[in-house]
Amino acid sequence: MKRREFLKAGAVLAAGGAAARASLEAKTAQAGAPAGLPAVKLGSLEVSRLILGSNPFWGYSHKSAELDEEMRRHHTDERIVRILDEAAACGVTAVASPPEERWRKIWTRYVAGGGKLRFWIAQCHGDPGQMLAEIDRSVAAGAAAVFIQGARVEEQFGKGNFDVLRGWIEHIKDAGLPAGAAAHWPEVHPEIERRGFPTDFYYQCMYNASKTSDYSAAERERAAATIARLKKPVIAYKILAAGRLSAAEGFEYAFNHLERKDGVCVGIYAENAIDQIRQNATYTEMLTKD
Repeated sequence: MKRREFLKAGAVLAAGGAAARASLEAKTAQAGAPAGLPAVKLGSLEVSRLILGSNPFWGYSHKSAELDEEMRRHHTDERIVRILDEAAACGVTAVASPPEERWRKIWTRYVAGGGKLRFWIAQCHGDPGQMLAEIDRSVAAGAAAVFIQGARVEEQFGKGNFDVLRGWIEHIKDAGLPAGAAAHWPEVHPEIERRGFPTDFYYQCMYNASKTSDYSAAERERAAATIARLKKPVIAYKILAAGRLSAAEGFEYAFNHLERKDGVCVGIYAENAIDQIRQNATYTEMLTKD
């Protein structure tokens, strides 16, 4: 299916029809996963435009405590490793995850065992007083890039502690890795960029969920407007509104509002994860074709 055909089908989908949605998803399934995906540059690091998210691994559903627990039970170490290899088989080259001890052990074993997914992007989210140490642990465990989690960035942003934020970014840069910052609030990244922080990339949530738990279309539009203002690469996350949108709708909106320099980060929670990964990879490939 060519991109123009996909977008035409997507317009029908947006008009709201279960049959149209089923037809579009069926065509995507028939297309098969691409062997490779288009890439973006995060500083010196080149990764696929689709990055694997890890929230489902650790039980961050952003829906309910019951679903959080279900996700944690589902994602054994062995299942996580299998998902990493399945993602790599679909052209994904990077995964984003906090540098918790369990993950560091999984990643170390995965790399030593010849795992196929190439890069780990560390999302540092610990206590602000220990942030530099967490960055150091990420570097020591083999992270290829590091960014500061949105809630931690917003804590310092809200207090006006721009020197603290800058210090964290500079510490990543001093370690020789690409450095980034995440945010849910749409005003954060433009201000960081205006102040000349040495960031290489940004992670922008498509919804201002940390402040309002608002997954409305208006919030998504504000996020898209923020992304359009930023000169550096942006990785959009929660493009599916934490599972509230179909993949077809979420991917179409995201890639219609991202530039060639930008990508997306999407987690997986499915019994047969390879089908979901293949679908996401195929949407990425189709929607980013010229």
